Amino acid sequence: MPIKPPLKYIPDIKVVVAALLYFLSAQLGYFLAFEETTALPAWPPSGIAFALIILLGRSSWPGIAIGALIANLLAYWNNQSLPQQTLVAISSFTALGQTLETLSGYFLVKVWIRDDYPFKKTKDTFRFLFVALLISLVGTTVSTFSLYLNGVVTSFTWLHTGFAGWVSNVVGILLFTPFILATAQKRKLHFPADKVIEAGIFVSCMIGIFLLLRMGYFNQTLIDSLPYLLIPFLLWLAFRFDLLAAISGVLLASLVSIYYTIQNIGPFIQTDASDSMLLLQIFIGVISISTIVLSATVAERSDAQLELKMFNINLEARVLERTQELHDEIATRKQAEFKLLLTNKELSKRNTELDNFVYSVSHDLRAPIASVLGLINLARKDKDLAMKNVYLEKINNSALQQDSFIREILDQSRNSRLEVKKEEILFEPLIDETFNQLKFATSTGAAVEKIVNIKQDGSFYSDRWRLKVILNNIFSNSIRYRNGHDPVIKVNVEIANHKAMVEIEDNGRGIPKEHLHKVYQMFYRATDDGAGSGLGLYIVKETMDKLQGLINIESEVGKGTKVRLEIPELQ
Repeated sequence: MPIKPPLKYIPDIKVVVAALLYFLSAQLGYFLAFEETTALPAWPPSGIAFALIILLGRSSWPGIAIGALIANLLAYWNNQSLPQQTLVAISSFTALGQTLETLSGYFLVKVWIRDDYPFKKTKDTFRFLFVALLISLVGTTVSTFSLYLNGVVTSFTWLHTGFAGWVSNVVGILLFTPFILATAQKRKLHFPADKVIEAGIFVSCMIGIFLLLRMGYFNQTLIDSLPYLLIPFLLWLAFRFDLLAAISGVLLASLVSIYYTIQNIGPFIQTDASDSMLLLQIFIGVISISTIVLSATVAERSDAQLELKMFNINLEARVLERTQELHDEIATRKQAEFKLLLTNKELSKRNTELDNFVYSVSHDLRAPIASVLGLINLARKDKDLAMKNVYLEKINNSALQQDSFIREILDQSRNSRLEVKKEEILFEPLIDETFNQLKFATSTGAAVEKIVNIKQDGSFYSDRWRLKVILNNIFSNSIRYRNGHDPVIKVNVEIANHKAMVEIEDNGRGIPKEHLHKVYQMFYRATDDGAGSGLGLYIVKETMDKLQGLINIESEVGKGTKVRLEIPELQ
């Protein structure tokens, strides 16, 4: 685990790092100097100091000032023609100029560019180039003025000296500031195969050109055209790779070009050393500016394409989301319309039932009462005891008829209001209980023959009360509409696949075929004998619907009726 220094020492560390890097880069600059002239083809400390103050902050400027002072003292100290006071003054003014150059660059980046990495957009890149030209002028002006005051340069040579120093500072910034800032950027290390191959081709070409140039294989024409041959390769780096790879290629090509030129080799050699250096500086400036601008343009275009891609993805997601919302809304509306349709249908059905109910109440409820009242009046007038018993029997039948009708209405009301209740069903006791209750609920006096066959090996769950209502109505119909002899009722029950298959067969009168499709209607009677209310099979059908079951009736007049029930088990 790395040891982190205390926070109070971090500013001091910044100063030391800035001073050390400035000094070392100055040594590199002196190493690349031309022998015939005091000017330098590039001044690396300008670019390194500019990058350091952007990365480390304004508090690092003392380190830049210290490094600049030491570097300049060592540079001028071997000049025996100047007194020591003059050397110190020149070194101090030059260090001051170089420090002001760095601080002015920091100020312009913060105020004008407003981005510590000005190579994301082409606009900011051009601003960076303008800043490099401007701040180099600040440092060069101060150092040239100090040389003029101390008599090192004359009024005839100060302009040439200042221009050479300005170009040297600009080249240093163009080469080293983008390289350091790009190196400091956070990036994911990944090496796609195609990029690795392209990088290998570029390195191979550069090594090949270096070896051919070193062995003297090229003639003078090819040597003079080398700068033009390098430009496509460098632009290729800027177009296919990021700024770090592109500026690394530019830096490598520039350092190699400077080295060969000071060795008096290459296309930049002129009769005068100053002209050779100026031609070299122009080449370095052209390739560095072109590479930086193209790299920024490619990066900006890539960011724009990425933003457009993300916008399209978000747009597609939004469209899908909105489409799903519309689909859900349409489905909800359809569901609401379907529910409304069912509600209207149910309401219409209930209205019809209400009309029928009002009619039945006015007829079926009043008829037994009117019959009872009439029989009572007859009994009062008739003194014959035998007839009184006849009247009482008829009164009893009317009361039973009315009681049966009221019970059927109550069953229908409870079936429509109560929720389905899940209970374990044992069909054998349920059927026995229903038959036993019918003994006391009817006045037919008929002896009912029951033939019951039940196949129930496991548990079955349903609504016991509703099953009893169904069986009660079917059994009572079989008894009520017997065919002149004692009724025989056969009941077969089989439980399989979570369903109860119930078959009830009697030997009664039967139902004519033309009435079979209407027997489930409320108050519909298939016969005119007035024995029933017309609610029995209607209640059976409504109750089966509550249990989500199926009912089927087969009947033949004079032979009997068979009712098949398919009742699913409640989950």
